[in-house]
Amino acid sequence: MSITKRVKEIAPSLTLEITAKAKKMKAEGISVIGFGAGEPDFNTPDYIIDAAKKALDIGFTKYTPASGTPELKKAICDKFYKDNGLTYAPEQIVISTGAKSSLFHAIEAIIEKDDEVILPAPYWLTYPELIKLAEGKVVYVDTKKENDYKITYEELNEVYTEKTKCLILNSPNNPTGAVYNLDELKAIAKFAEEKGIYVIADEIYEKLVYAGEKHYSIASLSDYMYNHTVVINGVSKSYSMTGWRIGYLAAPLEIAKAISSMQSHTTSNACSISQYASTAALSGGEDFIENMVTIFDERRQLMMAKLDQLDDISYITPKGAFYVLVDVSTNYGKEYNGEIINGSLDFASAALKAGIALIPGVAFGNDNCIRLSYAISKEDIVEGIDRLKKFIGELK
Repeated sequence: MSITKRVKEIAPSLTLEITAKAKKMKAEGISVIGFGAGEPDFNTPDYIIDAAKKALDIGFTKYTPASGTPELKKAICDKFYKDNGLTYAPEQIVISTGAKSSLFHAIEAIIEKDDEVILPAPYWLTYPELIKLAEGKVVYVDTKKENDYKITYEELNEVYTEKTKCLILNSPNNPTGAVYNLDELKAIAKFAEEKGIYVIADEIYEKLVYAGEKHYSIASLSDYMYNHTVVINGVSKSYSMTGWRIGYLAAPLEIAKAISSMQSHTTSNACSISQYASTAALSGGEDFIENMVTIFDERRQLMMAKLDQLDDISYITPKGAFYVLVDVSTNYGKEYNGEIINGSLDFASAALKAGIALIPGVAFGNDNCIRLSYAISKEDIVEGIDRLKKFIGELK
């Protein structure tokens, strides 16, 4: 059997692999605290569910335009204007089956074979695989812990070549929880304009910010950035609608039209019922989002307080999303039940045997770390970190 080289080289998701192992253990009656959650643990608000029911009742179950319904596009345009100070026409919006689909189509539209794409590490594990599918070259930049793992103007300059086509920027960030402030974004925008490159800005966690932080969209900083940025977003995280599979992008008109044409031959339109519900979602939900952010912030602070009780680990203070990236590398070289821990994958595998499911940092381009999600209950946070403390204490 012959499989193309580009598909054979795609790495499986370590996040899904660890989650599957943890689920199997739970099914076997083994107690496991899972820190791998990549989605809010809140149900979708009732007003959104009611809208989906209405869509079914009125027969809104047919094909829609490939790039999305006019009603949802208008709601997204209104959202960009209200939240980000960005003015887009409906023709600049493309609605997809999740933000991952939006990312795939954006990268395919911008990246040619051997184009270089700057990717700050740690990064969301899907980015490099999508770049490889487009036959682009990933240029990894190992960001510094002392700068909260955020890329700088100087670091960008160091890796720029004539083949550099694009930068992928994720703020708030998965897996670090870092949020770029306005000055940091201005420096990145300055670099992009000086070098004439594009930015794909993944802003899916924009509503989930804490500690007085504010989200800014890099597309809003200048005319150049507006015309050279593809903004990726969706309803998954903000409205707890991960399973509804609605993502969207805003782009310069020429790029949006190209993506719309391409999508008409790949996934076609996103689910009509989910689009109808997403239109309703964007018409309100402020109280739901505010409450969710408050609860996440309480869990964030609880997790940090518990982590502060552990020896031999360190972390940066997360200010967005719902993750903490924890450096556990001082434990490498130690043993657990006779097995030597040589990296984050070994650490995660050993921790799973101790009843803790966490995501190894090697999946995100930083093998020194593990990722913990606080999209779980306070009780599980307390129990899970207590187990982690006991596990680390048993390393020899």
